[in-house]
Amino acid sequence: MKRQPERAELFITADSRYKLWINGQFVARGPARSWPQAQCVDRLDLAPYLVSGLNVLAAQVYQPGYSHFAYAHRGAMGLLAWLACDDEIMLTTDLGWRTRRDSSFAALVPQISIYGSGMEERDLSLDEDWQSARYDDSRWAKARVVAPLGGYPWTDLQLRSLPPLVERDIPITLIEMRRGTLPSAADDDAHETLRQGWMAANPARASSDDFSRVAAEADTATRFRIELPGGEAAYFLFDLGRDYICQGWVEIENACGEERVSVSYAEKIRDGQLTLSDPAAYCRVRMTDRFRLRPGSQKAETFALRGGRYLLFQIIGPTGPDLRLQFHARAAEYPLEISRSLESSDPLLARIIRLCENTFRACLLDGFIDSAWRESSQWTGDALPQALIMASMSDDIRPLRRVIEMAAQGAYPDGILPSVLPGEVHAYTVVDYNFIWVELLSLYRKLSGDDELIAALWPALCKLLDRFHHDLNPDGLIISQPGRRLFLDWAPLSRNEPNAVYNLRYLLALRVAASLAAARDATDDAACWNARASILRNAARSAFWRDGVWYDDSERTTFSQLAAALALLSGAADSDEQAGMLDAIANRSLDSDDESSEGKMVLASPFMHHYVFEALRQGGKLDEVIEIIRRRWGRWAEAGYPATWENWNVDFPDGSQCHAFSAHPRYHLAEIARERGRL
Repeated sequence: MKRQPERAELFITADSRYKLWINGQFVARGPARSWPQAQCVDRLDLAPYLVSGLNVLAAQVYQPGYSHFAYAHRGAMGLLAWLACDDEIMLTTDLGWRTRRDSSFAALVPQISIYGSGMEERDLSLDEDWQSARYDDSRWAKARVVAPLGGYPWTDLQLRSLPPLVERDIPITLIEMRRGTLPSAADDDAHETLRQGWMAANPARASSDDFSRVAAEADTATRFRIELPGGEAAYFLFDLGRDYICQGWVEIENACGEERVSVSYAEKIRDGQLTLSDPAAYCRVRMTDRFRLRPGSQKAETFALRGGRYLLFQIIGPTGPDLRLQFHARAAEYPLEISRSLESSDPLLARIIRLCENTFRACLLDGFIDSAWRESSQWTGDALPQALIMASMSDDIRPLRRVIEMAAQGAYPDGILPSVLPGEVHAYTVVDYNFIWVELLSLYRKLSGDDELIAALWPALCKLLDRFHHDLNPDGLIISQPGRRLFLDWAPLSRNEPNAVYNLRYLLALRVAASLAAARDATDDAACWNARASILRNAARSAFWRDGVWYDDSERTTFSQLAAALALLSGAADSDEQAGMLDAIANRSLDSDDESSEGKMVLASPFMHHYVFEALRQGGKLDEVIEIIRRRWGRWAEAGYPATWENWNVDFPDGSQCHAFSAHPRYHLAEIARERGRL
């Protein structure tokens, strides 16, 4: 490069992810998650990184070989990039590039869970400093063209609409050390070796000659000296304070080359013990990566970001006689700018607000994700409360627009929208998330006034609502679609069909869609959807309304807060019924008993209390909403938890203590403060 350009923009994407270095300096990772048929292209400002003369761009592309709940893969992985300097194309990904497989990464990539990318197993003796500007790549093979621009699988490209994530080191607090002999039953499974070893190890002190802290510098960098014989392991457990999307990494000095280092991610301590997931239970999560060290100094750092509150490092001997380890954590965060603060003179409410904000921040990545630790997945339905929370904090509606677009881009041929964005997880097609998408569409129009996007997505809206019209039984109610789920919720309400919650959600979607159509002067669509809503309302009342109660099924198996709230919000309840329904809903939440029993209204999950609060606020019961939040979310705040849970009880193996759907009280409290002028 003869001179340093004033403007230098790199357009880059990869299947499925990349990390980029310029002249040996790390610049960014991406792309934002997307469907292959609408591949997202990042636009990066490289002007601060380029110099006059020779510049070296180095990219690492990672694909585990299978799709999961964050990225959808195709058979041909690749990198696409072009560099524009002062409006002149200076570089493209052509045959002039050189490439090789990074042999330090194991070729076999076992899944850490059904939700995420694979476990990383690395042999650092095979690693090289190839990112450096001085590295000689002459032995590498010339790049080959996988597909021409616009060819399969990237038939369409879209510029990234979300800001790049900001990465930073975060403080870590050492809370426990252990040392022990590796269990004889330990196998080659890194997660099981760490899990069993940790449970069998004994507490250790930092003052012993062979296991000592040699420097306590910044909180972000705690350095230790370790000496271990073969067959023994040391463990270091750190607390990040709350959940983050992050990665734990280690700086290493004086390794002998026989050591192995693992890092694992956890979210909760229960009964004084760290809960390390058991792969045989529930989500089959094994959030552990492993490195074999080379002699000397090095960094043990994964490609992927993981997530959680606790980092557990394992070091397996034999070690060198003067091994030094310095532990770090790096977080990746959405650059959220708060323009609407929310305060309360009530100390408990103030803590609950911070609790909800912490949860939302933890679950905002390249879009809305539901759980930083277990899933890191963007669910269509979870986006509604998150979009409302974000709107109560900021003017930024880009993640809301993105989730609406991605759902439409991934629609099935029959018009049904996917539940995970992106994702090829057809068994997790949760059909009522289509109804929530209609609410998202209405919310976006309300916040943005962007009728252009609404018009572009109108065919998708019409197609999905027509698809549900084909599901009508002779009784006027809809039933499930083969191989697809009605709805996801932790509450033990009946899933029998025809189902009240499913039909009332559809009724609410029809009402919302008809209002959207009327606002756009789409009179034919408005008349059609209002007519369908009228028929469905009558059928729902006939099937589920009995003796002053909205039952969840026609057999009257259960009756729930959620069904009652949806009946109110969708207009299924008559005006003379509403006061009694509102009292019943409020009283159930104010009852501290979380358990279900025969003849008692089923308590809504923390998720679905969003609809409970919507109904109570619509009915003017603002004080009741505040008191429910104080009693139920106040439990977590008073117990010192930093985030909201996914259920009232998360003692099951992989229950999450940080789930964004449950953080919606921040939005409802902001709305109450706006209506009253105070909180």
